[in-house]
Amino acid sequence: MCLLRYCQMAESESQEENYYNGEKMVENFNTDMEELLDEMEKLTVRAAWMAYNYVAIQTNPGPYNAMQHLEDAFLMCKEQMEKKWQEVLLESRDCSSQTL
Repeated sequence: MCLLRYCQMAESESQEENYYNGEKMVENFNTDMEELLDEMEKLTVRAAWMAYNYVAIQTNPGPYNAMQHLEDAFLMCKEQMEKKWQEVLLESRDCSSQTL
């Protein structure tokens, strides 16, 4: 009789554990699905902005061309500044080595 009661209790605990594990699986699934949904929403927004930008560039390429021109000018200016900076460093080294 005692053995039968022990078996019933063990079976009951096993069912509770299975229920708990199933509940956890559902919670994890819901969390994963929410994260995937958030990521899909972000990707959808990015795709919409890309499409908007594409249409804007196709209908009026002026601003895009102006931005390209500005970027090119900036890169040329940056390159010249780096060259001048290197020259200044070399001159300052030369001056300091001559004074010693």
